[in-house]
Amino acid sequence: MLSLGLPSIHQAIDVRYRYSVHFTADMFAPQNTLFRDILDQDGGDGPKQILCVVDRMVSRHHPNLVVSIDRYCQAHNLVLVAPPQVTDGDERVKNDPEQVIRLHRLIYELGLDRHSYVMAIGSGALLDMVGYAAATAHRGLRLIRVPTTVLSQADSGVGVKNGVNAFGTKNFVGTFAPPFAVVNDSNFLRTLPDREWRTGIAEAIKVALLKDPCFFTFLEAKAQRLLWRDMEAMQRVVYRCAQLHLEHIATSGDPFEFGSSRPLDFGHWAAHKLEQLSDYQLRHGEAVAVGLALDSTYSYLADLLSEDEWQRILRLISALGLAVYVPELGAHLADRGGRCCVLGGLDEFRQHLGGRLTIMLLEGIGRGIEVHQLDEDRIVRGIALLREYQAALGQGDAHGAVSERVFADPAAVG
Repeated sequence: MLSLGLPSIHQAIDVRYRYSVHFTADMFAPQNTLFRDILDQDGGDGPKQILCVVDRMVSRHHPNLVVSIDRYCQAHNLVLVAPPQVTDGDERVKNDPEQVIRLHRLIYELGLDRHSYVMAIGSGALLDMVGYAAATAHRGLRLIRVPTTVLSQADSGVGVKNGVNAFGTKNFVGTFAPPFAVVNDSNFLRTLPDREWRTGIAEAIKVALLKDPCFFTFLEAKAQRLLWRDMEAMQRVVYRCAQLHLEHIATSGDPFEFGSSRPLDFGHWAAHKLEQLSDYQLRHGEAVAVGLALDSTYSYLADLLSEDEWQRILRLISALGLAVYVPELGAHLADRGGRCCVLGGLDEFRQHLGGRLTIMLLEGIGRGIEVHQLDEDRIVRGIALLREYQAALGQGDAHGAVSERVFADPAAVG
């Protein structure tokens, strides 16, 4: 190539992001000024323009929600540019490209701009889809997330990622775009089905295993109260999870994941694949619980994690009403390279991150260690252990014979 003799130009750009996660109850009660105050902090002239998208299931459980949003905005001089848009909130909303196109079209037709707000009220899947649409319209409208599940209030709803699924791959299309603000309203948790209440706790176990052994001990102590839907205990869980998540984003040195390391995705290489293999009948938190059990078991089999800590992890997952094994985990293991096998998730995980495969394992509760390869035979052995453990639970043999038969001699299983 012919050189012009001109030096290269090198420019560094420092961009500072700031957003807050707020905790309240009944945020659309007229006397609760939190939401109005959040928007007032943004300054600007004239009323705030808001497009609101509501999870259909949330709307069913809170039949007065749409009316309450409208009345709140009228009372506080906020402009709803259209009636709240009610749409599906489960994984289907991320699998349907038309959902994003519909929101883009609506933003265009309503004449919204980069100083307008898109408010998403719902599950993590809905927040992901709406966040992606908001981040890519005009290269970014201001997103306000109102997570309504344990999982989204504690984890996905407070982070900086948005995405939808494509080509059979979870979150293949997406953005890194921090929200303008997050509002965690505990009233939304009160109407969750028991299954949704439990599954959200999986991400709490994950972050405790990675970052806070005292938090893990708290979860052990409060497991029964959490199963009984004790709101005070759950509020403490949600708050600590959000706190640890935000600390990681701010201090990890790689908030937009330019490298190949993603510690907060501990257990997720298997979880994402299990969701896909179940045709998304498994909730994300249910798949994460199994993924945590598998990677913890691998850590034990690799002599990284003590037997006592490994047993504590499986017992806590089980005590919170979550499975450590599902049929999809053991399916098609003879065809390890196939897309119908959970082991295919390793390669998909590497492709999603780019660079070297980087997997987080455990050296202890609260202490993670990154590795760059996993032994497939050891994974299969771990799957056999978990199948045996789950079967013993089904026979009412949770912590007795299973610890004698399975824990004492894992080599005898499978």
